Amino acid sequence: MDMDGFLIAFAISFGVIFVAELGDKSQLMALTFATRFNAVPVLIGITIATSVTHLVSVAVGYGLGASIPTGWIALVAAVAFLAFGAWTLRGDSLSEDEEAKAKRAGGSAVVAASVAFFLAELGDKTMLATITLAAQHGTLAGSVGIWAGSTVGMVAADGLAIVVGRQLGKRLPERAISIGAAVMFFVFGAWLLYEAVPQVWGEDAWGRVVDVAGHHGLGWAALVLGALAVGAGLWFRGRAHRARGERRLDVARTPGSPAWWARTLFVLAAVLGFGAPLLVALDVLQPISVLARPAVAVVGAGLLLLGFAVVAVAMLQLGTVWRRSATEAGAAAAGDPDAARRPVLATGGIYRRVRNPALTGLIVGCAGMLFMAPTLLGVLAGVLILVAVQIQARAVYEPGLGSALGAEYDEYRARTGRFLPRVRTDRTPAGEGDRTTVG
Repeated sequence: MDMDGFLIAFAISFGVIFVAELGDKSQLMALTFATRFNAVPVLIGITIATSVTHLVSVAVGYGLGASIPTGWIALVAAVAFLAFGAWTLRGDSLSEDEEAKAKRAGGSAVVAASVAFFLAELGDKTMLATITLAAQHGTLAGSVGIWAGSTVGMVAADGLAIVVGRQLGKRLPERAISIGAAVMFFVFGAWLLYEAVPQVWGEDAWGRVVDVAGHHGLGWAALVLGALAVGAGLWFRGRAHRARGERRLDVARTPGSPAWWARTLFVLAAVLGFGAPLLVALDVLQPISVLARPAVAVVGAGLLLLGFAVVAVAMLQLGTVWRRSATEAGAAAAGDPDAARRPVLATGGIYRRVRNPALTGLIVGCAGMLFMAPTLLGVLAGVLILVAVQIQARAVYEPGLGSALGAEYDEYRARTGRFLPRVRTDRTPAGEGDRTTVG
């Protein structure tokens, strides 16, 4: 047996399936079974069900791999992984019937878990992912590696759910975990697509695409991708702010105030930032030649998606904290009429080390859009974004939260970074590490 091929296939399948299981239905079922049975019998049942399911998947994938050209397999795999990312982003949950079956399961925990997980995995995205991977690694060693890696990856992920799932759920919203898994699927899909196109249409396929698209195509791509990212970011922001209720920072918003200047600069930067790629697409403005490279554009697209993914996660965590704090504020309102309007301070999740992660994500996303269509107008937009973010953080958020929360916010600020984590932080008193800053 080709040991190198086995190890490579094992490592790839383990990583892909482990990521696929984060936030998946199988993890939810593992948690449900663990509330009734001991962890070891449940894990044995999961292992049996996974071994059988993935053995069938590998057999199907191996058969496909022997009859289909590898280039087309890679192309289909790329599309499949992008679909898996969208599927994961949509989220997964147990139906009432599935949850009831898990709770009613009696007799042997091994038998109950085996049957339940086997039925749950039929047609699931992890089974389809295993078929896709097996089709790509058409050798016997590769197929065995895919089977072993996918089985171990799923058991490890479900074991993680049983051991630390509850603790993780207290510190990180389930939606944030799903978004992280979806991003990994998108990365795998983009990687496979990049490798598949030359195999199907020739070694110079990407060069021909760039020649046809030119800087006009990259300008349109930056414009469309930027619009989608900003639209998604605004949607997550609006969703979070609907949970805010009456909570507002007590800051001046009159013309000439820091909040007014920050908003004005954000609007101006948005106009210039979207205007630059539009003018490049229309051939009115030429990109900066030293940066007008396909590789730079690809890096820019990655930064754009990464930045606004950070914004989405930050907004999701804010919404979660605001919703949780609403009940506490309502209970406290009887003795304090201002309780429902006071900002909340917490320091968990993405806010554990960074006070303004949404603004950090905005900077990274805007830098990515600039790299996709590099122009002096875009550079000016980037400078305006940096100035606006500094004003928003230093003159609006921090003074407002400091005024509302006093020493509590000062202590939090002393151990966190404004936009990036501090290299060294002060010790956090016990019990204060499970909260997130919102204002």
